[in-house]
Amino acid sequence: MKRDGLTIREIAERTGLAPSAIRHYESEGLVFPARTASGQRRFQRADIRRLSFVMIAQQLGFSLSDIRADLDRLPRDRAPTRADWTRISRRFSRVLDARIARLTALRNNLDGCIGCGCLSLQRCALYNPEDRAARRGPGPRHVIDAALDD
Repeated sequence: MKRDGLTIREIAERTGLAPSAIRHYESEGLVFPARTASGQRRFQRADIRRLSFVMIAQQLGFSLSDIRADLDRLPRDRAPTRADWTRISRRFSRVLDARIARLTALRNNLDGCIGCGCLSLQRCALYNPEDRAARRGPGPRHVIDAALDD
């Protein structure tokens, strides 16, 4: 007799997630298992991909609400296609590119621009006289603005 769907134990074994994590992701609206007459969860094979995507996206620093917003764009009535995943990956790529640009600017300016914009009072008079950077907003303006300009 063939049963429909995978059990939570089978999904846990395949993804490496604890069943409690899978239940949490279900409560967050990231997966939508069907229920048997006795109330047991039954997952689709496509849920393995969804849960794997969640794990990867979290490792990249995306919040569950960001992840949910993108997963909500996937169909629930069928397994997502390559085109479906491509649409999601484009948005993630843009966000990651912006983060990389900010991190690169920060790395490149760490030795010279922290706080107001520099670590040297002698250079401050040249690059930030009378604390002009403060007019552009709080924080390390030279680093933040350089990242936004890229």
